[in-house]
Amino acid sequence: MCMSLESAQLLPEQLKQKLPDFMLKIQMLSEKLNLDLTQFQADHIALRINDNELAEKAHNAWLEHGEQISNAQINGRPIIVLVFKQPLTALDWQIECLELPYPAPGKIYPEQSWEHVEFVVPSQAHTAEQFAEEIKQRFPQLAEQWDDLTEQGIKVKLSSPKGEGERLNNPTVAFKYQGVCIKLHPHSLKAIVESEQSA
Repeated sequence: MCMSLESAQLLPEQLKQKLPDFMLKIQMLSEKLNLDLTQFQADHIALRINDNELAEKAHNAWLEHGEQISNAQINGRPIIVLVFKQPLTALDWQIECLELPYPAPGKIYPEQSWEHVEFVVPSQAHTAEQFAEEIKQRFPQLAEQWDDLTEQGIKVKLSSPKGEGERLNNPTVAFKYQGVCIKLHPHSLKAIVESEQSA
C-alpha cells in the first residue's frame, strides 16, 4: 500500500516550506567549498523519491505548479523536467525548473525530499574533466582545497549524463556533503531540452 504524498511530506506545498532550510544548507556547503554561486543561475532543483507510485503522484501534483518540458529516459528510467509557473525563490536565487527522476531500480535514498540544486557555470567544456579544470581556475580557493575535500567528508563526482537525442554535452561536477548536493554544469536544463527537441 503506497502512502500518500502528504504523509511522505512530499506535497508541493510541504516541499516549498522546506525550501528555505534546504537552500541554507546549499549555501553553507558552497561557503565550505569557497564557491561563490551568488552570481550564477540556480537552474533547477531535484527531488528524490524512492517509490514509483509516490513519484507518479508527485509528478501529477507538480503539474499544477508548472509545465512539463521533458520526459527523457536516462539510465533506464524517466526523468521529468517541469518549468515552474512561478519560479521558486530562496535566498538570492530564483529556481525555474524541477527535475523529478523516477526511482532507479535498487537505489534507495536516505531521505525523500529535495536532494540537489544545479547551477549554470557557463563553459564550452565537452568533458567533465575539462569542466572541473575550468571550475578550479574560476574558483582558486576551491582549487587550493580540492585534494582535501574527501578528508572533509565532501564527495566530488564528475559525470556526463546524457539523454537520448541530446545534442548538447552537459558535463557535471557534483559536491555532496551530509545529504545535500551542489551540481555545476555549463548549460541550463531548458537549453538541454531544446537540444533534444531539435534533434
